[in-house]
Amino acid sequence: MPSSVLDLAPVVPVVVIEDAGDAVPLARALVVGGLPAIEVTLRTPAALDAIRAIADEVPDAVVGAGTVIAPEQVGACVAAGARFLVSPGWTDALLTAMRASGVPFLPGVSTTSEVVALLERGVREMKFFPAQAAGGTAYLKSLAGPLPQARFCPTGGIGPANAPEYLSLPNVGCVGGSWMVPADAVAAGDWARIEELARAAAGLRDAGGTCR
Repeated sequence: MPSSVLDLAPVVPVVVIEDAGDAVPLARALVVGGLPAIEVTLRTPAALDAIRAIADEVPDAVVGAGTVIAPEQVGACVAAGARFLVSPGWTDALLTAMRASGVPFLPGVSTTSEVVALLERGVREMKFFPAQAAGGTAYLKSLAGPLPQARFCPTGGIGPANAPEYLSLPNVGCVGGSWMVPADAVAAGDWARIEELARAAAGLRDAGGTCR
């Protein structure tokens, strides 16, 4: 695994799994499509079981836990097999728990002050959320000048149309999104369609060029 989650793939699928039985075939389709880093959000009762199943049965996947919002969730996620953690925001208590977990983590930010506060605490890699609502690529371009040491995974309102523009920015390592895991395809077990969408997403950095 690369030293940074941001360097695993240009896109991190943000997955909401209602049925843990879907986790393994879904993860396999994403990995075959070229997206090995998979963020399973803690938005459903099946999330931890899904993380555990992917960790146990899809060795080429790098499964992480998303929507981590409380310190007590951190240990449960790592115990289930999460290899990285993502939060939509952060507090000192949550940051302390994530740092102590021993796995990479992306705390969420949406303002310059939050970025500076994390840099002050030695954290240089962050989730920018909600990306489009918080200013999009224009905001991230503005941050690159005064805060070039910060790197981001923008998530929120990102799809195949605007992902290349994000990926062309020097301070963006990858983007997060769910367009390659449409709910109807998951419900139908259409893993071939998900693999196809994942493969297209994996090529999006080339579509936008790179400044890195």
